[in-house]
Amino acid sequence: MRRVVLFICMMMQSFLIHAQNYQPSPENLQARQEFQDMKFGIFIHWGIYSMLGQGEWVMHNRNIHYQEYPKIANGFYPSLFNADEWVTAIKESGARYITFTSRHHDGFSMWDTQQSPYNMVDATPFKRDVIKELADACQREDISLHLYYSHLDWGRPDYPIGRTGKGTGRPQDVIDWKHYYDFMNGQLRELLTQYGKIGCIWFDGWWDHDSDPVPFDWELESQYAMIHQLQPSCLIGNNHHQVPYPGEDIQIFERDLPGENLAGLSGQDISPLPLETCQTMNRSWGYNITDNDYKSSKELIQYIVKAAGKNANLLLNIGPEPNGKLPEHAITRLKEIGTWMSQYGETIYGTRAGEVTPHPWGVSTKKGNRLFIHILDHQDKGLFIPLENKKVKKALEFKSGRQIPYSKSKGGITLQFDEAPTDIDYVVELIL
Repeated sequence: MRRVVLFICMMMQSFLIHAQNYQPSPENLQARQEFQDMKFGIFIHWGIYSMLGQGEWVMHNRNIHYQEYPKIANGFYPSLFNADEWVTAIKESGARYITFTSRHHDGFSMWDTQQSPYNMVDATPFKRDVIKELADACQREDISLHLYYSHLDWGRPDYPIGRTGKGTGRPQDVIDWKHYYDFMNGQLRELLTQYGKIGCIWFDGWWDHDSDPVPFDWELESQYAMIHQLQPSCLIGNNHHQVPYPGEDIQIFERDLPGENLAGLSGQDISPLPLETCQTMNRSWGYNITDNDYKSSKELIQYIVKAAGKNANLLLNIGPEPNGKLPEHAITRLKEIGTWMSQYGETIYGTRAGEVTPHPWGVSTKKGNRLFIHILDHQDKGLFIPLENKKVKKALEFKSGRQIPYSKSKGGITLQFDEAPTDIDYVVELIL
């Protein structure tokens, strides 16, 4: 027993030293580049909350008692869930990775965790490990699997109560941060050692203690060090709405493109790390039976393009139904996005933000000496493209390959069209 304790202490000391001096491994740096190349992923919010059809925050919003809420799991039997069907539909949309909610704020685990019986295998009649099936399907289709993990928990009495979930009736006399922290790390070890390669751990919930009178210590450094030690190439992102902390490998923006803050959650500075913005297809993350307010395929495609023009990936959310099916509206959007990506994906995948900064008419992306001008909203036959100190050899309509006439002037060129562009994204390729 003494040797076991000594070993654990040595491991934790190793984690702490590693965290304080975090230098991304070569595998991690390569994973960052590959992540930036992917450009488009699908977010999946799915759990027992889908049974109530009111989104993933229903436990908090309806103040459901922490001893009553778990009873929902007794009836959770998603008989139509098919991981291969999910992954196939997502791959055909042109998405290169999936981020799945392994455990959301309600505390229910979607895999066969040994840290608690409150999970998909032990607490539901379904008795199947959803993450195992999803991981296997992703491996078959060469889709990268990322896992969302909530730092907060509205149901566990050992979790220190924050500013959300106060109405769930948890006793405060049994709060035990160390016990809860060990529980989380035990779960993360399972996810990183039993389900193959994990592309990213996507944390959420830090903000639950952002207004504490005394700053709350989430002990992120040692947790991040453990993750990087278990899988050096695994990226870490945290949806804390702050500038990234040491040990994080990507920066996340919620419901806004980098540099924008229309939703009020993304006013932080932009870091040099790979960027990702997450957005919903309709208005909800988890399944909401009354929310059919889906964005049009045009709007979603243009959001992918705008994200790429700001050097970011788009993580587009779907909330599957309680029976395990992806909503028909979502399937339709995936197909239409896939059709567009099959033709224009070359101007998105593997690119970085172009020299032409975003304008009201659109954005630019680049790949080598190819600069892609994405015209999203322009009502004129001429368009000035600012290009300081860049020489254009040729301007081509990407779709057809035909040359587009242009005139040179101080500071750039002016493209000349037969008609004002009307495509969802009219792409002009400039050879520099």
